[in-house]
Amino acid sequence: MASQEPEVYDLDENGERIRLASGRWKSHKEDTVDWNDQKYAEIWRQGWADTANRYLEAIGSPERLDLRSYVRQGIDKIPTVHMGPAVSQLEKKGIQTNIGNLNRDIKAANSLMQSIRQMVRSLKGWLSGLKEKKAALLEALEQAKEPTIPELLSRYLDKRSEERTGWTSKGKLKGTVGDFNKVMEALDFLRQKEISTVESLDAYLDEASAQAVSIREEIRPMEKRVKEIDRLLFHIGNFEANKPVHAKYAAIRWKKPKEKFAADHKEELDAYNAALRYFKVHLDGAKYSTKKLAGEQAQLSENIASKTEALTAVQEDVKILRDVRHWLNQVLPSEQYRQTAEPGKKPSIQQAVKGREQRIREEQAEKHQQPRRQQKQDMEL
Repeated sequence: MASQEPEVYDLDENGERIRLASGRWKSHKEDTVDWNDQKYAEIWRQGWADTANRYLEAIGSPERLDLRSYVRQGIDKIPTVHMGPAVSQLEKKGIQTNIGNLNRDIKAANSLMQSIRQMVRSLKGWLSGLKEKKAALLEALEQAKEPTIPELLSRYLDKRSEERTGWTSKGKLKGTVGDFNKVMEALDFLRQKEISTVESLDAYLDEASAQAVSIREEIRPMEKRVKEIDRLLFHIGNFEANKPVHAKYAAIRWKKPKEKFAADHKEELDAYNAALRYFKVHLDGAKYSTKKLAGEQAQLSENIASKTEALTAVQEDVKILRDVRHWLNQVLPSEQYRQTAEPGKKPSIQQAVKGREQRIREEQAEKHQQPRRQQKQDMEL
């Protein structure tokens, strides 16, 4: 089949062909069909995804391919950087690379954000339920005034002490000290954050969520710049390494020897020319300094690590609140506890225990779901 991109001679201001130092005429390729038009890229990508998904379905695989960006899919997640075969081989050998480190930072930040979102969403749902049923809860607790969170945690400690009836003295002491230390740590946190009621806990969750989003937004441009620098350093490396080969190629005056040299050194010359094209777009004639670029990249990586630590701190705070929810669920009457009671009669201890057991099972199921969701997200990355 004839080429769809014929060579067209470049002309000077007088309409004359331009001769190069090699003796050949300067030219460029022009498309005679629209196959390379950007509008077809979407069609071809979607066709490839559909074909791949049919085969995945045929072999019974639950995975599906979606070639759209995370932004277009409505997923608030930073994509990782394509590592390529060379970098992948180094990583498999245990040799860390800039791209590999960047991808690990991106995955860590994505994982932290997902964890924070899931915990905040779950806690907000729990708080919403408490607010809607506040009157019923007060009636079940036989109180006219809503108890504070510290008061409920004190009840939890009393309840735990009652459950140790029949334990040895040593066992009672060990269990009491363990519970006391955990609850006191949570109470110190609640005092620092001025959380004492359901409403203040709800407000703090909003603040924590907003803080996590803000930190993530600060990380995004840093990650983007690290990617840009890494790509630039890649082309600079190719340019410097293959500069001598290109110099030899340019020095050859005769056509056939020149073509043979080009064929023998195609990979080196292609990498050199690709670097030049990249510089033309991204450097625009500016000089580069690998030392400065590497220094900037190292500083950005440190900043990303610092921001990721800040995200981890937010996650740990929300984890404390998740523990608080678990302890409160031990002393708050459950929906099942209230529904099974006869009108005007206090529910039995058995009913209360049954309700608490149900909540514990739900919380445990929620914790088990998180690693599975994260594993699926890592596969998508």
